[in-house]
Amino acid sequence: MKYFIPIFLICFIPFKTVFAQDRISTEEYIETYKDVAIKKMKTFNIPASITLAQGILESGSGNSRLAMKANNHFGIKCHKNWTGKTFTMDDDAKNECFRKYKDPADSYRDHSEFLTQRGRYSFLFEYKITDYKSWANGLKKAGYATNPKYPQLLISIIERYDLSQYDKGGKTKKKKAKAEAEDLGTVSTLTMTAMVANLSPVDTSIYGRDVFENNGARFIIIKVGDTFYGIADEFNIYSWQLHKYNEVDKKHMLQIDEIIYLEKKKRKADKKYKIHIVKQGESLHNISQYYGIRISSLMKRNKLVIDRNLPVGTALKLR
Repeated sequence: MKYFIPIFLICFIPFKTVFAQDRISTEEYIETYKDVAIKKMKTFNIPASITLAQGILESGSGNSRLAMKANNHFGIKCHKNWTGKTFTMDDDAKNECFRKYKDPADSYRDHSEFLTQRGRYSFLFEYKITDYKSWANGLKKAGYATNPKYPQLLISIIERYDLSQYDKGGKTKKKKAKAEAEDLGTVSTLTMTAMVANLSPVDTSIYGRDVFENNGARFIIIKVGDTFYGIADEFNIYSWQLHKYNEVDKKHMLQIDEIIYLEKKKRKADKKYKIHIVKQGESLHNISQYYGIRISSLMKRNKLVIDRNLPVGTALKLR
Protein backbone atom coordinates (compact mmCIF):
# COMPACT_ATOMS: atom_id res chain seq x y z
CA MET A 1 0.00 0.00 0.00
CA LYS A 2 1.34 3.42 -0.97
CA TYR A 3 1.28 6.35 1.40
CA PHE A 4 0.97 9.89 0.20
CA ILE A 5 2.43 12.71 2.25
CA PRO A 6 0.65 16.05 1.79
CA ILE A 7 2.75 18.64 0.00
CA PHE A 8 2.52 21.11 2.91
CA LEU A 9 4.16 18.54 5.20
CA ILE A 10 6.97 17.93 2.73
CA CYS A 11 7.68 21.65 2.78
CA PHE A 12 7.32 21.96 6.52
CA ILE A 13 9.70 19.18 7.59
CA PRO A 14 12.94 20.57 6.15
CA PHE A 15 12.00 24.11 7.32
CA LYS A 16 11.61 22.86 10.87
CA THR A 17 14.93 21.05 10.69
CA VAL A 18 16.76 24.14 9.46
CA PHE A 19 15.11 26.29 12.16
CA ALA A 20 16.34 23.88 14.86
CA GLN A 21 19.86 23.97 13.44
CA ASP A 22 19.87 27.78 13.62
CA ARG A 23 19.69 27.67 17.40
CA ILE A 24 22.99 27.53 19.26
CA SER A 25 23.81 25.99 22.61
CA THR A 26 25.01 27.98 25.61
CA GLU A 27 28.44 26.41 25.24
CA GLU A 28 28.59 27.61 21.61
CA TYR A 29 27.46 31.07 22.70
CA ILE A 30 30.24 31.29 25.27
CA GLU A 31 32.84 30.15 22.76
CA THR A 32 31.59 32.75 20.26
CA TYR A 33 31.50 35.77 22.58
CA LYS A 34 34.02 35.11 25.36
CA ASP A 35 36.79 37.05 23.59
CA VAL A 36 34.47 40.01 23.05
CA ALA A 37 33.54 39.99 26.75
CA ILE A 38 37.21 39.81 27.80
CA LYS A 39 38.12 42.68 25.49
CA LYS A 40 35.33 44.84 26.93
CA MET A 41 36.46 43.89 30.46
CA LYS A 42 39.95 45.21 29.77
CA THR A 43 38.54 48.45 28.39
CA PHE A 44 35.64 49.14 30.76
CA ASN A 45 36.60 47.15 33.89
CA ILE A 46 33.37 45.08 33.90
CA PRO A 47 33.85 41.36 34.72
CA ALA A 48 33.69 39.21 31.60
CA SER A 49 31.75 36.61 33.58
CA ILE A 50 29.01 39.15 34.33
CA THR A 51 28.84 40.33 30.72
CA LEU A 52 28.62 36.77 29.39
CA ALA A 53 26.07 35.70 32.01
CA GLN A 54 23.88 38.70 31.22
CA GLY A 55 24.17 37.97 27.51
CA ILE A 56 23.19 34.34 28.06
CA LEU A 57 20.27 35.23 30.33
CA GLU A 58 18.92 38.22 28.42
CA SER A 59 19.26 36.71 24.93
CA GLY A 60 18.54 33.04 25.63
CA SER A 61 22.12 32.26 24.56
CA GLY A 62 21.63 34.33 21.42
CA ASN A 63 18.40 32.60 20.41
CA SER A 64 15.83 35.18 21.50
CA ARG A 65 13.81 37.13 18.96
CA LEU A 66 15.47 40.37 20.08
CA ALA A 67 18.95 38.88 19.59
CA MET A 68 18.10 37.29 16.24
CA LYS A 69 16.25 40.27 14.74
CA ALA A 70 18.04 43.22 16.36
CA ASN A 71 21.42 41.82 17.54
CA ASN A 72 20.42 43.09 21.00
CA HIS A 73 21.86 40.62 23.52
CA PHE A 74 21.21 42.60 26.71
CA GLY A 75 17.62 43.75 26.40
CA ILE A 76 18.62 47.42 26.38
CA LYS A 77 15.67 49.65 25.55
CA CYS A 78 15.87 52.83 23.48
CA HIS A 79 15.70 55.50 26.22
CA LYS A 80 15.65 59.19 25.32
CA ASN A 81 19.27 59.55 24.17
CA TRP A 82 19.25 56.67 21.64
CA THR A 83 19.58 57.89 18.03
CA GLY A 84 20.32 54.55 16.34
CA LYS A 85 18.00 52.02 14.75
CA THR A 86 15.15 50.56 16.81
CA PHE A 87 13.15 47.35 17.12
CA THR A 88 9.65 47.17 18.57
CA MET A 89 8.24 44.23 20.51
CA ASP A 90 6.12 43.48 23.56
CA ASP A 91 7.94 43.24 26.89
CA ASP A 92 6.82 44.76 30.21
CA ALA A 93 4.38 46.75 28.07
CA LYS A 94 3.07 46.47 24.53
CA ASN A 95 5.18 47.72 21.60
CA GLU A 96 8.25 48.72 23.61
CA CYS A 97 11.24 50.25 21.84
CA PHE A 98 14.54 48.36 21.92
CA ARG A 99 17.91 49.29 20.46
CA LYS A 100 18.89 47.60 17.22
CA TYR A 101 22.55 46.99 16.29
CA LYS A 102 24.45 46.19 13.13
CA ASP A 103 26.07 43.17 14.79
CA PRO A 104 26.27 41.57 18.28
CA ALA A 105 29.68 43.12 19.00
CA ASP A 106 28.02 46.55 18.90
CA SER A 107 25.55 45.29 21.49
CA TYR A 108 28.41 44.23 23.76
CA ARG A 109 30.07 47.64 23.48
CA ASP A 110 26.79 49.46 24.14
CA HIS A 111 26.20 47.28 27.20
CA SER A 112 29.58 48.32 28.62
CA GLU A 113 28.97 51.99 27.85
CA PHE A 114 25.47 51.72 29.32
CA LEU A 115 26.87 50.60 32.68
CA THR A 116 29.77 53.08 32.75
CA GLN A 117 27.82 56.18 31.73
CA ARG A 118 24.88 55.97 34.14
CA GLY A 119 25.36 57.22 37.66
CA ARG A 120 23.27 54.56 39.34
CA TYR A 121 25.81 51.89 38.33
CA SER A 122 28.92 53.80 39.44
CA PHE A 123 29.18 51.99 42.81
CA LEU A 124 29.69 48.69 40.98
CA PHE A 125 33.19 49.75 39.99
CA GLU A 126 34.22 49.77 43.63
CA TYR A 127 33.96 45.95 43.60
CA LYS A 128 36.89 43.79 42.58
CA ILE A 129 36.66 42.55 39.04
CA THR A 130 36.79 38.97 40.34
CA ASP A 131 33.87 39.51 42.75
CA TYR A 132 31.07 38.43 40.40
CA LYS A 133 28.63 37.84 43.27
CA SER A 134 28.77 41.47 44.36
CA TRP A 135 28.41 42.59 40.76
CA ALA A 136 25.38 40.34 40.28
CA ASN A 137 23.66 41.65 43.40
CA GLY A 138 24.69 45.20 42.58
CA LEU A 139 23.05 45.07 39.15
CA LYS A 140 19.75 44.15 40.76
CA LYS A 141 20.18 46.87 43.40
CA ALA A 142 20.84 49.45 40.66
CA GLY A 143 17.64 48.44 38.88
CA TYR A 144 19.03 46.68 35.80
CA ALA A 145 16.27 44.03 35.98
CA THR A 146 12.92 43.68 37.71
CA ASN A 147 13.23 39.94 38.39
CA PRO A 148 13.88 39.57 42.16
CA LYS A 149 15.98 36.47 41.47
CA TYR A 150 18.17 38.18 38.85
CA PRO A 151 21.39 37.94 40.96
CA GLN A 152 20.85 34.24 41.68
CA LEU A 153 20.24 33.55 37.98
CA LEU A 154 23.46 35.28 36.96
CA ILE A 155 25.50 33.57 39.67
CA SER A 156 24.04 30.19 38.71
CA ILE A 157 25.03 30.68 35.06
CA ILE A 158 28.53 31.86 35.99
CA GLU A 159 29.16 28.87 38.25
CA ARG A 160 27.54 26.30 35.99
CA TYR A 161 29.68 27.26 33.00
CA ASP A 162 32.76 28.36 34.99
CA LEU A 163 32.64 31.86 33.50
CA SER A 164 34.75 33.32 36.32
CA GLN A 165 37.82 31.85 34.61
CA TYR A 166 37.55 34.70 32.09
CA ASP A 167 37.86 37.31 34.84
CA LYS A 168 41.43 36.31 35.64
CA GLY A 169 42.78 38.60 32.95
CA GLY A 170 40.99 41.55 34.51
CA LYS A 171 42.60 44.33 36.50
CA THR A 172 42.09 44.56 40.25
CA LYS A 173 41.75 47.96 41.90
CA LYS A 174 45.41 47.91 43.00
CA LYS A 175 46.61 47.41 39.45
CA LYS A 176 44.00 49.58 37.79
CA ALA A 177 45.90 52.86 37.47
CA LYS A 178 49.01 51.18 36.10
CA ALA A 179 46.99 49.01 33.74
CA GLU A 180 45.16 52.01 32.34
CA ALA A 181 48.40 53.75 31.48
CA GLU A 182 50.01 50.67 29.95
CA ASP A 183 47.07 49.02 28.19
CA LEU A 184 44.78 51.89 27.30
CA GLY A 185 47.00 54.93 27.03
CA THR A 186 45.32 56.78 29.90
CA VAL A 187 46.66 58.93 32.71
CA SER A 188 46.06 58.52 36.42
CA THR A 189 45.56 62.20 37.27
CA LEU A 190 44.54 65.47 35.69
CA THR A 191 47.06 67.63 37.55
CA MET A 192 47.94 70.32 35.03
CA THR A 193 51.25 71.22 36.66
CA ALA A 194 52.32 67.58 36.44
CA MET A 195 51.57 67.59 32.72
CA VAL A 196 53.54 70.78 32.11
CA ALA A 197 56.49 69.40 34.07
CA ASN A 198 57.02 66.95 31.23
CA LEU A 199 56.82 69.61 28.50
CA SER A 200 59.30 72.16 27.18
CA PRO A 201 58.23 75.65 26.07
CA VAL A 202 57.72 76.01 22.31
CA ASP A 203 57.64 79.82 22.36
CA THR A 204 57.61 82.91 24.60
CA SER A 205 55.31 85.92 24.65
CA ILE A 206 56.38 89.55 24.25
CA TYR A 207 56.60 89.64 28.06
CA GLY A 208 58.72 86.49 28.30
CA ARG A 209 55.91 84.13 29.34
CA ASP A 210 56.46 80.46 28.42
CA VAL A 211 54.09 79.02 25.82
CA PHE A 212 53.55 75.27 25.71
CA GLU A 213 51.88 72.93 23.24
CA ASN A 214 49.48 70.07 23.93
CA ASN A 215 47.95 67.90 21.21
CA GLY A 216 48.97 70.48 18.61
CA ALA A 217 47.39 73.47 20.40
CA ARG A 218 49.38 76.20 22.18
CA PHE A 219 48.56 77.09 25.79
CA ILE A 220 49.83 79.02 28.81
CA ILE A 221 49.72 78.53 32.57
CA ILE A 222 47.73 81.06 34.58
CA LYS A 223 49.62 83.01 37.25
CA VAL A 224 48.65 85.58 39.87
CA GLY A 225 47.05 88.70 38.38
CA ASP A 226 46.14 87.21 34.99
CA THR A 227 42.90 88.27 33.31
CA PHE A 228 41.36 87.33 29.96
CA TYR A 229 41.80 90.91 28.73
CA GLY A 230 45.45 90.96 29.77
CA ILE A 231 46.18 87.62 28.08
CA ALA A 232 44.35 88.76 24.93
CA ASP A 233 46.49 91.90 24.80
CA GLU A 234 49.69 89.92 25.44
CA PHE A 235 49.04 87.54 22.54
CA ASN A 236 47.25 89.99 20.22
CA ILE A 237 43.94 88.11 20.13
CA TYR A 238 40.43 88.87 21.36
CA SER A 239 39.20 87.89 24.82
CA TRP A 240 36.09 86.30 23.30
CA GLN A 241 38.38 83.96 21.37
CA LEU A 242 39.98 82.82 24.63
CA HIS A 243 36.52 82.08 26.07
CA LYS A 244 35.61 80.14 22.92
CA TYR A 245 38.86 78.18 22.67
CA ASN A 246 38.62 77.13 26.33
CA GLU A 247 34.84 76.59 26.31
CA VAL A 248 34.11 78.85 29.28
CA ASP A 249 31.70 81.75 29.68
CA LYS A 250 32.56 85.41 30.29
CA LYS A 251 32.06 85.02 34.05
CA HIS A 252 34.71 82.32 34.34
CA MET A 253 37.24 83.13 37.09
CA LEU A 254 40.81 82.21 36.22
CA GLN A 255 42.63 80.00 38.74
CA ILE A 256 46.38 79.84 39.40
CA ASP A 257 47.99 76.92 37.46
CA GLU A 258 44.94 76.63 35.19
CA ILE A 259 45.81 76.08 31.54
CA ILE A 260 44.37 78.40 28.90
CA TYR A 261 44.56 77.57 25.20
CA LEU A 262 45.49 80.28 22.69
CA GLU A 263 43.91 78.45 19.77
CA LYS A 264 41.26 75.84 19.05
CA LYS A 265 41.58 72.44 20.69
CA LYS A 266 41.47 69.31 18.50
CA ARG A 267 38.59 66.93 17.80
CA LYS A 268 40.44 63.92 19.23
CA ALA A 269 43.31 63.24 21.60
CA ASP A 270 46.86 62.35 20.69
CA LYS A 271 47.04 58.79 19.37
CA LYS A 272 48.78 57.57 22.54
CA TYR A 273 45.61 58.35 24.53
CA LYS A 274 42.60 56.18 23.75
CA ILE A 275 40.49 55.89 26.90
CA HIS A 276 40.14 57.96 30.06
CA ILE A 277 38.58 56.48 33.20
CA VAL A 278 36.74 59.22 35.09
CA LYS A 279 37.89 59.77 38.65
CA GLN A 280 36.43 61.59 41.64
CA GLY A 281 35.94 65.32 41.03
CA GLU A 282 36.66 65.30 37.29
CA SER A 283 34.44 67.07 34.78
CA LEU A 284 34.19 67.03 31.01
CA HIS A 285 35.78 70.48 30.96
CA ASN A 286 38.97 69.63 32.82
CA ILE A 287 39.28 66.34 30.93
CA SER A 288 38.98 68.23 27.64
CA GLN A 289 41.57 70.77 28.80
CA TYR A 290 44.00 68.09 29.89
CA TYR A 291 43.92 66.20 26.59
CA GLY A 292 43.48 69.29 24.40
CA ILE A 293 40.21 68.14 22.83
CA ARG A 294 36.87 69.92 22.48
CA ILE A 295 34.01 69.16 24.86
CA SER A 296 31.63 68.86 21.90
CA SER A 297 33.86 66.17 20.38
CA LEU A 298 34.02 64.29 23.69
CA MET A 299 30.24 64.37 23.94
CA LYS A 300 29.69 63.24 20.35
CA ARG A 301 32.29 60.46 20.54
CA ASN A 302 30.74 59.12 23.76
CA LYS A 303 27.09 59.75 22.85
CA LEU A 304 26.54 62.15 25.74
CA VAL A 305 23.44 64.33 25.58
CA ILE A 306 24.35 66.99 28.14
CA ASP A 307 27.60 68.44 29.46
CA ARG A 308 27.69 67.28 33.07
CA ASN A 309 29.95 65.64 35.59
CA LEU A 310 30.24 61.92 34.91
CA PRO A 311 30.06 59.01 37.36
CA VAL A 312 33.36 57.71 38.70
CA GLY A 313 34.48 54.76 36.58
CA THR A 314 33.01 56.04 33.31
CA ALA A 315 35.22 55.08 30.35
CA LEU A 316 35.50 57.99 27.94
CA LYS A 317 36.72 57.40 24.40
CA LEU A 318 39.25 60.08 23.48
CA ARG A 319 39.70 59.28 19.78
